[in-house]
Amino acid sequence: MMENIKHIPENGKKRVVIIGGGFAGLKLARQLANTAYQVVLIDKNNFHQFQPLFYQVATSGLEPSSIAFPLRKIFQKKRNVHFRMADLLEVNPNIHEIYTNLGKLKYDCLVLATGVDTNYFGNKNIEQFAIPMKSVSEAIFLRNSILRNYEKALNESDPEKAANYMNIVLVGGGPTGVELAGALAEMKSDILPKDYPELDFSLMNVYLFEASDRLLNGMSDAASKKAETYLKKLGVIVKTEARVSDYDGLSIKLDSGEEFNSYTLVWAAGVIANPIKGISKIAATRGGRIRVDLFNKVAGFNHVYAIGDLAIQKEGDFQNGHPQVAQVGLQQAGNLAKNLKLLLQGEKMKPFRYKDRGSMATIGKNLAVADLPGVKMQGFFAWVLWLFVHLMSIVGIKNRFFILINWVWNYFTSDQSLRILIRPKKRSFTDRASEEHQRIKKINLN
Repeated sequence: MMENIKHIPENGKKRVVIIGGGFAGLKLARQLANTAYQVVLIDKNNFHQFQPLFYQVATSGLEPSSIAFPLRKIFQKKRNVHFRMADLLEVNPNIHEIYTNLGKLKYDCLVLATGVDTNYFGNKNIEQFAIPMKSVSEAIFLRNSILRNYEKALNESDPEKAANYMNIVLVGGGPTGVELAGALAEMKSDILPKDYPELDFSLMNVYLFEASDRLLNGMSDAASKKAETYLKKLGVIVKTEARVSDYDGLSIKLDSGEEFNSYTLVWAAGVIANPIKGISKIAATRGGRIRVDLFNKVAGFNHVYAIGDLAIQKEGDFQNGHPQVAQVGLQQAGNLAKNLKLLLQGEKMKPFRYKDRGSMATIGKNLAVADLPGVKMQGFFAWVLWLFVHLMSIVGIKNRFFILINWVWNYFTSDQSLRILIRPKKRSFTDRASEEHQRIKKINLN
């Protein structure tokens, strides 16, 4: 029988359990701190990660620690907030209980903010060989892969084989793909030739493939066209209406029959919500998203809510759901926090209404596009605005300071000093098997 999660007191307070420490979950927990609720925040990591800047970690522009912030530090002085690093296994809404790898836990109110994961559209080869970009660890893995491949390219005398290591292919023309393509193109022109003067960089190409007919589908036509213009100016080979059908670790095949070679393929072509046992079978819809009403209550359940990318909510102009961007999750978290406080006072909850504050994407130094309410910007001023908004969104004053220093340094030097290939020492299978055998033998002897 599963035991209760340890050291979470039964103190008579109504307990709000939040699953997920991303933008939405973290904001909700912070807004409920110092209230009459007991808040339990559960996440598989012990840190909050700032996803919009993953691409800068991947291209050696920022340290991983600059865009990650320990969740426990955020709530050090919040006595009604408890954090546990755990994986959610199942929800039992009939008895208001969740099950995790640490044990079970009762809830009065459950909030699901687990976000979404990479969608490979059922292609097992792409899932096996491509590199996703949905976490800090995946961004670090991409950075290591690029550096490792360039070290290997130095040992190739055949230009074609060297090009296979040097080429980088990005799939998905959303903000992640566009921003990463621009950063890699700048690395090709400003940084990598200094580090690898022996290589012929005319062999290197940065490709960006998008299955639809335009980049940045969530933005205006003007922003889409300008982003494509900027990328081509930087030397990126942009292909729209180019659907990748297969990848074996080297050969990339498109539906059109075209083939390209690269040992580095970054997959940013779609997202899907991971199923939640006990909830998804009843409430999940397209892309695994959970159906919620105007109060973010999950369809078919009492006292269970979903916010952020996981939730699909029909309201106003968003009858197909809101865009899966951070601003939606932040606003939903703020509205739900207010509603939960209203419930404590015996008052009625207020429906959610999304206020679109615009969207932005940066392509490179002095190059960005921004669609704001009533105004559209491109170029230098959009880039400055992008920098300011993202800097102010980072958790922690110290993190903001170090990011600002890095950005200023990179702007004036066009160089970074973070291109360090760090790999864990691999133990052989024989070593691990031997250790496991000795451990089991010792248990049996005792």
